[in-house]
Amino acid sequence: MLSSKVRKIISILSVILITSVIGTGCSVSNKLKNQTSSDLQKLSISEFEKDHGSNLDNISYYKYTGNVTIGFAMDSLKEERWQKDRDIFLAKAKELNANVRVTEADGDASIQISQAEELISQGVNVLVIIPVNGEASSEIVKKAHEAGVKVLSYDRLIKNSDLDYYISFDNEKVGELQGEALMKAVPNGNIAYVGGSPTDNNALLFRKGSMEAISGGLNSNQLHVVMDKYSTDWKPDEAYKNVKEMLATNKDNIKGIICANDGTASGAIQALKEVGLDGKIPVTGQDADLGALQRIAEGKQLMTVYKPVQAIAQKAVEMAVNIAENKPVETGSTVANGSKNVNSLLLKPIVVTKDNIKDTVVKDGWQTESDIYKNVK
Repeated sequence: MLSSKVRKIISILSVILITSVIGTGCSVSNKLKNQTSSDLQKLSISEFEKDHGSNLDNISYYKYTGNVTIGFAMDSLKEERWQKDRDIFLAKAKELNANVRVTEADGDASIQISQAEELISQGVNVLVIIPVNGEASSEIVKKAHEAGVKVLSYDRLIKNSDLDYYISFDNEKVGELQGEALMKAVPNGNIAYVGGSPTDNNALLFRKGSMEAISGGLNSNQLHVVMDKYSTDWKPDEAYKNVKEMLATNKDNIKGIICANDGTASGAIQALKEVGLDGKIPVTGQDADLGALQRIAEGKQLMTVYKPVQAIAQKAVEMAVNIAENKPVETGSTVANGSKNVNSLLLKPIVVTKDNIKDTVVKDGWQTESDIYKNVK
């Protein structure tokens, strides 16, 4: 007979594991999709241990058998993209026998700093951080270095710090791809730019790349930017509000909208829908979220940019383990963060349009064809 304490632990862990499996990436879902509930309970006991010794309730400990423990401090798990990053990251860590402590700050920079301090105090060998705020996270780097822990900035750059390593995609290229796609669809007329969070260095790079891509149209006065605003914390509702205000004076002469990601694109498209323009005004995006891919299939969004999460998550784990074990770390380039040129690994983004959905995100296993086209007759 199992004791009441063990039954309680099994129950809690089963719920946590099953919840995390929903919507997860290919590496994890393919392994778990055929498991029975009994198997999942056994899996949760052998592979997942809730760290009840933590002072913070939202630190989860994925304990395997290796000597390396990675602290993975995440911004948020609200978006599908980041759920998949986490799951693929954990699957790769398991493959390499690396333990992982995961935190999620719910978009709060001060909470993330506290969580990082807790991870450091728990003795992680290396910190991997998806910063909520690239400026504020410099404090995390300082505290980590004081404890002899190196830091790998994941997808978003930690600025003005002695950051050790950075892994991301070529984010200026992401912006270029967005701008090029819009220029092709809208060679002249009024356009709007909907940016991401002004505290996220990626948002600045996306905008820079987009503006460079459309500079020819701007210089020849064929294109005119009638709105150019960032969206605090990448909030779709702020993108919606800004686009709605812009449409109040430009409803009849707006020709296209560059949105920094799929979340802000969803807000922009909602604003367009309310004035009967969704599907009539080209809108860009980025992240290849399921909702965006569905909008592309339906003709409501022009394009998105797919950044293969499997590649970045797996490479990040490999880098983290090598950092912890003082082994050579593959980079290949550097990125200036305001304080130094940070050794960086930059991966290649991929344009996704209505014409190549099946040859990109479906072929790669990122989303299924049935899910993408479920609203298309």
